[in-house]
Amino acid sequence: MPAEKEKMIAGDLYHAGDAELVADVARAAAWMDRYNASIAMAPDARAALLREGLGAVGSGVTIRPPFHVDYGYNISVGDDVFLNYGCVILDVCAVTIGDKTQIGPGVQILSADHPRDPAVRARMLEFGRPVTIGANVWIGGGAILLPGVTVGDDALIGAGAVVTRDVPAGATVVGNPARILPPK
Repeated sequence: MPAEKEKMIAGDLYHAGDAELVADVARAAAWMDRYNASIAMAPDARAALLREGLGAVGSGVTIRPPFHVDYGYNISVGDDVFLNYGCVILDVCAVTIGDKTQIGPGVQILSADHPRDPAVRARMLEFGRPVTIGANVWIGGGAILLPGVTVGDDALIGAGAVVTRDVPAGATVVGNPARILPPK
């Protein structure tokens, strides 16, 4: 039978109170404490901390503290990516951010989800769905990307948008729920 961590990463129902996952959350919390205190550090020192706490980090990445994650190890960030202050990534499943993507302050990228069935929820089970963000994407401040969303290359997500479904490459989406704007 797969371990709870394996089930979590696969997007299956899992129990977050599992000892291994609780230890992983504690490790991530200790890492966040150090990273979020690094605002005055030299960029290369912060980059080393990012490589320590995240699954994969490209070159030229800037993530301004404070920055919050569930586990960190399920996050892959491409080259020349920028995340502004106060971003949250709940990474129970893979979260992938493509090269040259720019993310505004207070953005939430959520792969974590919970069952809609109250009986399953009462058993303290959770699941997740991967979030994939393409290359050269721009995400405005305060946007929220929900579990399972894929954002295509060169897309624009307006500030405060709540992205509930996939965004095609080159599209602009705004609003709650986010809707595609027609081309001009």
